[in-house]
Amino acid sequence: MKHLHLLFVALALISFLGRVALTRFRPELMQLKWINIAPHIISTLLLLSGILLTVEGGWLAGDYTWIEAKVIALFGFIGLGIMTLKRTDNKKWIAFGGALLCFAYILKVAITKNASLF
Repeated sequence: MKHLHLLFVALALISFLGRVALTRFRPELMQLKWINIAPHIISTLLLLSGILLTVEGGWLAGDYTWIEAKVIALFGFIGLGIMTLKRTDNKKWIAFGGALLCFAYILKVAITKNASLF
């Protein structure tokens, strides 16, 4: 399950970066239905695999503040990702940087199982 979850993590990041590139260089392609649907499918599978991995690993039995931190950071990533894809001004790139920082934080917390920033 862990490898499947990591696959969906990689696909989610690639999907996000690809859509950001499309909004910059080929915005007309963002109108294609599969480009708008695929990230939702990937995100759903990512979330389901994360839930299964959490239950399978028994991580809810102990201190699970790190899981809560990941979920909160995920909401930040989603919100900043939406801003990145919708905006056309310079704030787009600030949101993009913030989204990448949220993603990096989620990865850090997943590896260390520690919610602290440092």
